[in-house]
Amino acid sequence: MARINNIVLVHGAFVDGSSWAGVYDVLNEHGFTVSVVQNPTISLEGDVAATNLILDEQEGPAVLVGHSYGGVVITEAGMHPKVAALVYIAAFAPDKGESVDTIVGRPPSFTPPKEGYLFQDKAKMAAAFGADVDPKTAGFWADSQVPFGMEANNAVVTEPAWKKKPSWYLVATDDKMISAPTQRWMANRASSTVVEVPGSHAIYVSNPRAVGVLIEQAADGCA
Repeated sequence: MARINNIVLVHGAFVDGSSWAGVYDVLNEHGFTVSVVQNPTISLEGDVAATNLILDEQEGPAVLVGHSYGGVVITEAGMHPKVAALVYIAAFAPDKGESVDTIVGRPPSFTPPKEGYLFQDKAKMAAAFGADVDPKTAGFWADSQVPFGMEANNAVVTEPAWKKKPSWYLVATDDKMISAPTQRWMANRASSTVVEVPGSHAIYVSNPRAVGVLIEQAADGCA
């Protein structure tokens, strides 16, 4: 059976879909049709709706990929009938009733909530989020943060797609946002196919080829 050719990428908090550019290029080079969701990260409901709009457009089955909070989004949106497989990249893979907040609480790099939104401390974000990313890029992220809605941070999953769909998980072993043991725990619970790669929380930016390899494995493995 032929591989799944459609890949849909979902970003996490504080950045936008342009952060997937390196992975996008790798997958395009290998002949995949790649779509990037520009999810607002204000509410889980809104992010799932944004993801479903892109899934509706796919011609045939798709592999749905999420980074960080994007893992919550794909866990909920993954029940879409066109989703053939899920790929978690240093991402949350919540069970029913779980959220970002219940799994990791409030990381020390976060500032106090402001008018319903969370931000990262600009002085701490690079080390916490992307220590192995080019410093100019990490500095730009700190100064261009997308506000992360408390509603999204606290929203609980209602029906985890990983209980119904096959999943793959990349553990970033040097992650300071979601610890490697926490990633392993979620991946094992989801019965995911797991790979471990040295790298920060932003491993999809610092090592896009490793991320692309796992996505391709998922595309081949669920075909």
